[in-house]
Amino acid sequence: MNWHSIDIEKVFSELHSTGSGYSDTEAAAAQSKYGNNEFVIKNKKKPFMIFLDQFRDFMIIILIVAAIISGVAGDMVDTIIIMVIVLLNATIGFVQEYRAEKTMEALRDMATPNAKVLRNGKLTEILSTAIVPGDVVSLEAGQMVPADIRLIEAHSLQIEEAALTGESVPADKNHNKLDKDGIPLGDRLNIAYKATKITNGRGTGVVIATGMKTEIGKIAGMLQEDEMKTPLQQRMADFGKKLSYIILGICVLLFGMGLLRGEPPLQMLLLSITLAVAAIPEAL
Repeated sequence: MNWHSIDIEKVFSELHSTGSGYSDTEAAAAQSKYGNNEFVIKNKKKPFMIFLDQFRDFMIIILIVAAIISGVAGDMVDTIIIMVIVLLNATIGFVQEYRAEKTMEALRDMATPNAKVLRNGKLTEILSTAIVPGDVVSLEAGQMVPADIRLIEAHSLQIEEAALTGESVPADKNHNKLDKDGIPLGDRLNIAYKATKITNGRGTGVVIATGMKTEIGKIAGMLQEDEMKTPLQQRMADFGKKLSYIILGICVLLFGMGLLRGEPPLQMLLLSITLAVAAIPEAL
């Protein structure tokens, strides 16, 4: 629904609400339908499991096997070098994934604890988690916006939306309907978004989205999704795996030819491992 481009009367009609807000009974029914106004955090991985996941890559497994064989053969220098490379790769991957987990927690902590809404025709302070679409909310300077809200009134209202749009300058908000659809978030001046900060003025509005349905909630949801690889990443991963198979085949061929020539088995084994480590693009 393009809430920014429809009349406020239609907004209330779509949400089955009025300018007087909900009664307690209506709010309870809406909450059973929409759920709590909070971010849903999926089962988090423990830091140790995040770290272990970094060793599941095919090329990394080959390098670990090569390190073990080198160590058993007595070449500790190669073993140490290979393991340093593997651990460095795992550390970088762990830091990136762990930061994504912390970002999710930070988004949750940005939520304001309380909000003022019209219930039974009176302005009442409630927990922000109890807000539902259709609630009429009062907004004041210094508050965090508790949900995505279509503004009904705006008096010198300015909201800092850097957390959502990246724009550091507060946006001047108004209640006027916008005539175009597909307007970027930062230009929807008649909507206040959850987790943004009111820096000046006051206003009122009707809640149009809560929890994971808000714009910031959608970002929180994407942070928890399994990482989708781009077509380039998929092709590179496929190329790396095929290249690894070819290199392993060459190493086996080199080892066999060395044995046929009467070369010492240990020397040929170390030579094959050296070739594998040098040729496999572990940074890929």
